[in-house]
This record gives sequence, structure tokens and C-alpha cells, in this order.
Amino acid sequence: MKPALGNYWGVEDANLGCKEHERQALIKIKEDLIDDYGHLSSWSTKVGREDCCKWRGVNCSNQTSHVIQLNLSISDVEPLRGKLSPFLSELQYLTFLDVSYNDFNHTQIPKSIASLSNLRHLDFYHANFGRNIPFQLENLSSLQYLDLAWNNFNEPENLEWLRPLSSLSFLSMSSVNLSKVNHWLHVVNQLPYLTVLVLHACSLPNIFPIPHVNSSTSLDILDLSDNQFQGLIPDAFSKINSLEVLILDDNEFEGGIPKGIGGLCNLNTLSLSHNNLSGQLLEFVHNLTGCASHSIEGLYLDNNHIMGSFPDLTTFPSLRVLLLSENQLSGTIPESLGKQFNLEILYIGGNPFEGVISEAHFLKLIKLKVFQIYRTSLIFNFSSNWVPPFQLDQLYMNTCQLPHFPKWLQTQKNYYWLDLANSGISDALSNSYWIFPNQKFYMNLSDNQISGHIPNLSLESSFGSVIDLSSNELEGEIPSFVFRGVHLDLSKNMLSKLAFSLCAASNNSLRFLDLSNNRLSGELPDCWMHFEGLKILKLENNNFHGKIPSSVGSLIEIETLDLGNNNFSGELPSSLKNCPKLIFLDLRNNSLSGLIPMWLGRSHPNLVDLILRSNHFYGRMPPHLCHLTHLQILDLASNKITGSIPKCLNNLISLMDKKNPSVAINHSYEILSLSYVDHTIWMWKGREYEYRNNLVLVKSIDLSSNKLNGVIPEEIGMLDGLISLNLSNNLLTGKITSDIGLLHSLEVLDLSDNKLCGEIPSTLSLIDRLNFLNLRNNNLSGRIPTGTQLSTFNASAYEGNPNLCGFPLPKNCLGEETPQNPAVNRSSGDTRMQGEEDGFITLGFYVSATIGFVVGFWGVFGTLLLNKSWRSHFKFMNNFKDKLYVNGVVNTARLQRQLQS
Repeated sequence: MKPALGNYWGVEDANLGCKEHERQALIKIKEDLIDDYGHLSSWSTKVGREDCCKWRGVNCSNQTSHVIQLNLSISDVEPLRGKLSPFLSELQYLTFLDVSYNDFNHTQIPKSIASLSNLRHLDFYHANFGRNIPFQLENLSSLQYLDLAWNNFNEPENLEWLRPLSSLSFLSMSSVNLSKVNHWLHVVNQLPYLTVLVLHACSLPNIFPIPHVNSSTSLDILDLSDNQFQGLIPDAFSKINSLEVLILDDNEFEGGIPKGIGGLCNLNTLSLSHNNLSGQLLEFVHNLTGCASHSIEGLYLDNNHIMGSFPDLTTFPSLRVLLLSENQLSGTIPESLGKQFNLEILYIGGNPFEGVISEAHFLKLIKLKVFQIYRTSLIFNFSSNWVPPFQLDQLYMNTCQLPHFPKWLQTQKNYYWLDLANSGISDALSNSYWIFPNQKFYMNLSDNQISGHIPNLSLESSFGSVIDLSSNELEGEIPSFVFRGVHLDLSKNMLSKLAFSLCAASNNSLRFLDLSNNRLSGELPDCWMHFEGLKILKLENNNFHGKIPSSVGSLIEIETLDLGNNNFSGELPSSLKNCPKLIFLDLRNNSLSGLIPMWLGRSHPNLVDLILRSNHFYGRMPPHLCHLTHLQILDLASNKITGSIPKCLNNLISLMDKKNPSVAINHSYEILSLSYVDHTIWMWKGREYEYRNNLVLVKSIDLSSNKLNGVIPEEIGMLDGLISLNLSNNLLTGKITSDIGLLHSLEVLDLSDNKLCGEIPSTLSLIDRLNFLNLRNNNLSGRIPTGTQLSTFNASAYEGNPNLCGFPLPKNCLGEETPQNPAVNRSSGDTRMQGEEDGFITLGFYVSATIGFVVGFWGVFGTLLLNKSWRSHFKFMNNFKDKLYVNGVVNTARLQRQLQS
């Protein structure tokens, strides 16, 4: 997090007019910037506005009228764009320059900035600069503050340019890749006045144990988090006597805390979260006992492997922040915790504690603001009339044993964050209206058994709030106040009324709305022009009917639109073409009709998932769909589509790539860094499955159950990333293209119930991932190709083709005896392949074949591998051996599971 600095130079607006050449330089600087939000509108040459000392972000000296401060850090959500002008060098008296939180599009910091010899404060934090850090910065000998964090710089070879900056007191280079800079610590030791060093996520080389730390250093704050350091925490840190804050989060440190750390008398914060620390917590406490135990205010030990009981911490009287969550602490929580009267933040969730937690554990916690406990079997024993000594800001008690809302929560007047999800609460929400805070809030009560109606409150606090009441038993009407937030999830309830409350809300700040899996009915309200900021809209699995209202096209920010499994009718509203940011569109299982509009392919360039299955669309499949180069799922099944399959499907670039798509189907938005991952019901091997976190891996074309005719285009063989192809139940003719064998990623192929003819192409045997094949009910003829993977399919995959012959069909080809697989065990107890009705390959076959092949193979080549001169030629055999072994184990395990079931 970027520290708050303030205007510590004490400069006020000047009464004198600015210098003309500096005003001209500022105008040039503005010309290189793209100001989408008009932040620099005051930078004007109009009469009466020429005095640049009065422009936004500009401060001049009272004595000389020269520009000495330039602050272009205006908004972290409404940034300036463009590039930083070299005309900055004209502002020779500049002492303060801040351009943080802007977007300079990977351009380089202008080298001319090095001529600003008076600069003392230089802030490039999160400004999206790129290329190389200019070594000319070494000329800024007066510099005291330098922040280069969170940009996109190339990897520097060295940091020698830092040495001349002898006045530097603050240095932050977070996210700059310093993996090639082995001497970083030596350079840092050359900066005598450095008090703050932040090297978070810099990929620093693991040089521990630290060879040397200057004991006379003036470092107060040291942040080396997220650098994958390994081994024990070096005792050398204990030699930095001035150290107040030590942050080593997100590394791979092991063991415990060095005893020397307890001797740091100025140590205020010790942060070791997200490491591999182990041992007893009591030992950690003992190693901090010393003068540090009196100074420590923040102790962050969460997400490690620390064990043992919860010790008495009264030896740390100044403790304000204690994070112990996600460890392996056990036993009971001592009542002495209630004596930590300075404690403000307490995280103890995710530990296997036992016993009771009661009022005594909070007896003197008068300053407690944040309490977190989750996934615990602790019994909460509070009297119904208990009044806590604290007023909480945030309460996290999810996945606990709370049959009711805590009564003491009624005494809390200041809280804005409430998480009681998945805690077995069975109260009626209509009787618990007091649960809603009186200020902008975050509320998560999901996955409980909360019943009743959502109370109809007139809460101004709901503006900008986050509400998640999903997976409960709520019913009745949705009140309008809940629609005034930024995130609303009421899915998986029994709610039945919507219309009036939605249109009464009118909230352009709403970003996420999920009302899916309820009992909402009637026509969808036509007032979506009041919700232009929506990114996610999910209304699937309800009872809506009628036309999709045209105002849905007003959702210009929409990325996910899911209206599936309702009873919408009519054509797709043409206004949807006004939603260019659509990524996920699911309209499955409705009664929509008409032609599939051509603008679907023109107006939605980022579309990843297009699901229109089970509707009444007719006409030809528009070739404009081939413009959707990011398309990952194309599902038009169970409609009335006619004509041929477009040959241009090879334009679907994402389906040609085995990697994940370039446009992700998970979304985030700025409020509380909330995120959402798209999910859908997808047909897989003839059955419906819900795909959520792994939907990004699915690449599928399903055109089944239509009236498509003509041949399967050869171009489909170029879609090498395709996992599932279903063209069944159509009127396709001609031969199966031999290019089908180029689909190396294919796992599911269904071409059944068509009029395909000719032989099955032998290239089909080249698809080694294929685990579901259906070619039934066609006019195929000739011998069924042989191959390792094809031999796993039984006769049902080929039935209804009277002119086919060969294994696994009982019909032999001309000149052959009855075909059979010599490895088949036809006993009543054989084990069959997953997803097949009949099988011919048994568990014994895989086990014996694998063992036999491995022994024979390595009997021949093992002696060759012992010969040094042959090793390089046979290095690839190791990879082959590993793959063979893994495949054998996987198949064996799969068959064992089937045998057990």
C-alpha cells in the first residue's frame, strides 16, 4: 500500500504570477497527456486563467514564483493517460513530483528528468511506466524520496545508479524484477540516511544467510515480502537496532523466530504471514521476550504451520494487532486473552481450537475493532443480555456454530462489515431487521437457513454497500433498498416478487446483481437504463416470461448476462448490440425465436461464451460468428438452424490455442476488490454438469439437434484446442474429414444420428485424449480403425452403421475370422471403462501390460543408459518412462474405483 505523505514541504499557493516559460512547459506537458475526465481543465490559456500557480496540482514558491511542486496523482480510478513529457526539464526549480496512479502505457521515464537537480521527492508509484529505469537518476543527488513501485520496467542488471543518492531516506521498488542484482544489499548499505526500504515482490536472489548488515544503519522500515526466500529467518535482522517494522510476508521461511529479534527495543511490527514457519507458538513468544515484548504492537503470524496451545500474551502489553489464523493451534483459548486491553485487531480463525469461548475472553478488550474467527468447532457461550466492552468495526464469524444471530450484536452501533456465512443460522430475517448497519456496509449471510422476508427498510446506508444473502430460505418481495448497493447476491432463495422494487431503485453504481435460482415470475422490468454500471447480471433459473426488454441494451458495461432457463420469448432485442463488453452470454432453455442476428459477431468482439441452446432459433448459422476470435464455448444445440456449417470456423483463434483464452471469464471490480468467476451448465458426454472455477479450461462446439446439412468442413481440423465437438442429430452428409485427427486436445466427439458415409478415417486413432466417441446411426462403412485409444470403446459407439466391420463389432470384415480382442476378459466380474455401457479391457490387462512393458523396455535400454556416451541420446526416455508410469497408474486407479462401485 502506498503511504500517505501529505504536503510536507509546507508550500502554499503563491500570490505572484507564474513564470511564462514554466507556464509554456506545463502546457506542453498537458499536450502529451490524455485527460479523459477533465482533471486538468484548469490548465488553460484563456484570459484570466493564465496564472499556472493556480492550476490544479501546481504549487509555486511565495518568494520566487517558480513552480516547485507538481502533483499529477489525481485519482486511482480515473487516471491520466499518455506519456510524461521531456518538457518537465524546463521546471528547474521543481522539488516535488508525483505522477502516481496514472497510465503511461509502458513508455519510458524521460531521461531529461535527471536535470531536475532540486528534486527531493519523486513518486512514480503504479504509473504503468515501462522499458528501462534511466540510470541518469543518479544525478538527482538531493533526492530524499523515490518510489518506483508497481510499474513494468525491464529487469535491471545492477543498481549502481543508486549509490550517488546519498540523501535518500525512502526507497520503494516493489515489483521491479531484481533477480539479476546479487549486490542489492551492498548497494543499500551505501545509503547512510535510508530509513524506509520496500522491496516487495522483487524476485530478489536468495542470498540468505545475509552476509552483512550495517549495524549502524538507520533503517526503520524494511519490507522484503513476496521474494520466495527460503531457509531460516536470518539472525542478522536483529543487528538493525533502529528497526521498527520488519515485513517478511509471502516467503518460504521455515523454523521459528530468531532469539535476537527479541532484543530489538524499537520493534513495533513483526509480519511473518504466509510462510512455512513451524514449531510451538509458546517458543515464538519466548524468543520475543525481551525489550521487544514491550514495544511490539503488531504480530502477524497467520498462514503458517505453527502448532501448540494459545499462550498467555500478557507479557506483550502494547499488542494492538494479533493475527494467528490458518495455523495448527489447538486446545482451548485462555481467558487471559481478555486482559489485552490495547488489542484492536484479533484474527484466530482456521485453527482446530476446542472448548468454549465466552464473555471472559473479551473482558477488557475495550479497544477491539476487528474480530475474526471461522471454521471452528468452538462453542460460543454468551448470555443473552451481555453488553460487550467494545464497539466493533468488523466481525467475521463464518463457518461457526451459530444457530441464531448473536444477541450482543444489537449493542454494536459502528460496525460496517459483517460476515456470518455458513454458520447454521435459522432465524427469520424479518424479525432481525437490526442486523443491517446504519452506514455503508459489507454483509455476507450466505449459506444459512435464514427464512422470512427481507425487511423493507429505508436505509441510506445501503448506497454503495455489498449484500450477499444467497443460499437461504428467504421469500416474498425484494425491497428496493437492497438494489442501491454495488453488489447484490440473492441467488438460491425462494423470492417471488421483483418488478416495482427494482425500478424504484435507479442505481448506476450497481456492479453485480444475482437473482438466479429463485421463484421470480412475470415479465422482466423494462428499466435497465437506470443501471448502466452493471457488469454482472444473473437471472437464470426463474420463471420470467415475455420478451427481453430493449432497455437491457442500456447496460453498456455488462460483461456477463445470464438469462438461461426461463421462458423468455420473441427475438433477441437489437439493442444488445450496444453492449460491446459482453464476455459471457447464456440464454439457454428459453422460447426465444427468430434468426441468430449477424450483429452478435460484429458487436461483441470479446465474447468468450455464447450459449443459445434449447430455444427456437431458425435460419442459417451466420458466418459473422467467425469474427468472435476469443470464443471458447459455442453452444447452439437444440434449435432449428439450417444450412451448412460455416467453413470460417478456423477464424476462432481461441479454439486453435491449447492455452487459456486471452480474454478471461473471471471479472473484478474496484469496490473491495470483489471478483466473480463465470459458471454455467454444460453438456458433457450427454449429461449436464456445472462448471465453475474450471470453466476457463472448457473449449467446446455444440451444434447438435438442429437441421444442419452438407459436409463437415475440413477447416474444423485446425481447432487444435477443442475439447468437445458435438454435431449429432443433424442432416450432415459426406465423409468424416481426415483432418479430424488433428484435434489432439479432443476428449469428446459425437457425430451420431447424421447421414455420414464412407470409412472412418484412420487419423482418428491419433487422438490419444479421446475418451468419449459416438458415431451411431450413420451410413459409415468399412473397417473400424485400430489404435490404443479406439480399442477402449465398445460396440455401442458404432451401432446403426450396418456396413461397418471389425473390432469391437461382432461383424468380421471380408476374409477375416470373427474379430476379438485377445486381451478381453469376458467373465461376469470384469471392470469396464468409465462412461461405457460395456467394456472389454480389464484391470488385469492394464496392470500386466504396464508392468510387462516397463520391465521389457528397460531390460533392453537400461544397459545403454549406463553408458555415459549414450545418456544424452536417451534423455528423452526418462520423460517417456514417467508418462508411461503415470498413465498406467491413472488407468489402474480408475478401474479400481469402478470395481469398488
